[in-house]
Amino acid sequence: MSELAGPWAGRRAVLATMHGKEAAIAPPLATLGLRVEVARGIDTDSLGTFTGEIPRPGTPLETAIAKARMGMAATGADLGIASEGAYGPDPLVPFLAQGEEWLAAVDAARGLVIAERLVERRPVYDHATAASVAGLRDFLHRVGFPEHGLIVQPNAGTGGARKGLRAQAALDRAVSACAAASADGLALVQTDMRAHMNPTRMATIGRLAGLLAERMLRACPACAALGFGVRRAAPGLPCRWCGAETSLHGGSVMGCTACAHEEIRAEDGAPETADPGYCPACNP
Repeated sequence: MSELAGPWAGRRAVLATMHGKEAAIAPPLATLGLRVEVARGIDTDSLGTFTGEIPRPGTPLETAIAKARMGMAATGADLGIASEGAYGPDPLVPFLAQGEEWLAAVDAARGLVIAERLVERRPVYDHATAASVAGLRDFLHRVGFPEHGLIVQPNAGTGGARKGLRAQAALDRAVSACAAASADGLALVQTDMRAHMNPTRMATIGRLAGLLAERMLRACPACAALGFGVRRAAPGLPCRWCGAETSLHGGSVMGCTACAHEEIRAEDGAPETADPGYCPACNP
């Protein structure tokens, strides 16, 4: 059976996005035979913005699912796709940045929600403060301006954010205006994390779409529902010395989208036990 004759062939999937994500998401899903169309005229920013004007009410996964359902409601489609990301400090190495991306497919015809997650360890996500553009030279090089867009706003006090800045002249004007409007005389300059303004994030979403496409073909070994895949990390490996659970994970818990079936799958080459350095009992 060819890919285009599989269980998703010929289906229409509406993608809820305002930021051009179809460029990254549609090609991997097309390998399943899905026809991806953008749901026009919906405001996905109503579910939260990166700059915080509108707080996100739920988790990235909950928001991705809500976006997908929003697109379905607006178009009458029975299959919706949407993504959501969250960026911030790496929980283990706080001075480094980390991104978490979720992509969800909501299939009303089958009663399934299939979602996939990808952690981006090297995002283009950063910020700086400066009184003028002259103080931003290293920052601009580091974040790949102008290919990656920027957002500028006053560092202290009120003032609207200037988004989507990719031209030097526009950046100069925004930094000058926001520094003048700020109580401390500084402008806050940060990477614009909307997908169409951040090619690194767009590439991450494309990789995630490939992972989702693979998952959408993977059937549960217990009930045959589609979307079988990783749910969470497996329990920590036992300590080589004392046998207690450690902080080192050697695999994942795989789960079904429709039934309660789960199974643990070890990573290729993962050890059976962990070094005592990962054990809270042997190395408190």
